[in-house]
Amino acid sequence: MAGGLDLTRVSLKHRRTRIVATVGPSSSSPSVLAALIAAGVDVFRLNFSHGDHASHAAAYVAIRAASEGLERPVAVLADLCGPKIRVGHFAGGSVELVEGAEVLITTRIVAGGVGADGVVVIPSEYEPFARDLRARDRVLLADGAMALEVITSDGKSDVRCRVIYGGMLGDRKGINLPGVPLSTPSLTDKDREDALFAASLGVDYMALSFVRSASDIEDLRELLRDCDDPPAIIAKIEKPEALHDIAAILLATDAVMVAR
Repeated sequence: MAGGLDLTRVSLKHRRTRIVATVGPSSSSPSVLAALIAAGVDVFRLNFSHGDHASHAAAYVAIRAASEGLERPVAVLADLCGPKIRVGHFAGGSVELVEGAEVLITTRIVAGGVGADGVVVIPSEYEPFARDLRARDRVLLADGAMALEVITSDGKSDVRCRVIYGGMLGDRKGINLPGVPLSTPSLTDKDREDALFAASLGVDYMALSFVRSASDIEDLRELLRDCDDPPAIIAKIEKPEALHDIAAILLATDAVMVAR
């Protein structure tokens, strides 16, 4: 016995938790992949939010080769991007958001920065932004580092907000809308192309981002229906709406990932 645990039990001699590692430019070489497998990686994640099909295909081939060379099976997970909402570009690359100040988020094609009236303009590439937002909704920026509260929305292109937590906001940072029902589907046109491509490679798992209902899973499963060996589907739970349909989601999916 050690620390109250019986280490002679077989169940304690084998690791049951699986280690997932994301493959990127610094970890896609054969030598690094082999070292990661030797260190205990069980699943390699291809992040389709970044990179292109050629780079993902090269990484996939390298992973399979490293796995075969070490005679240790590993799985490959394709993580679909989902409806990512991002800010656009700023004239100087970034802009400061001051606590208590008003800012304007717009889907009009403009350069971000401080406007002539002194109000910071934040461009957004999410076309339904003003239609989805209502007064008092929250807007989180840069993985929640900054927070805004909606004052008004014109329902077309412009949303005025008040800064709750400020900071420096840079180009292409993410926007999260907690509790806001998005009008865009979880499976975007890009996701459809990426899903079919990843399935053609032969990935073992496919993760669907921002799942809100069981129908999101069913749409992806239908898309993959004609694939020779469709991958198992993982529902990423990262929107509050998913909890309202969680029982049906659990029945529709093969696995669940609780994302931030």
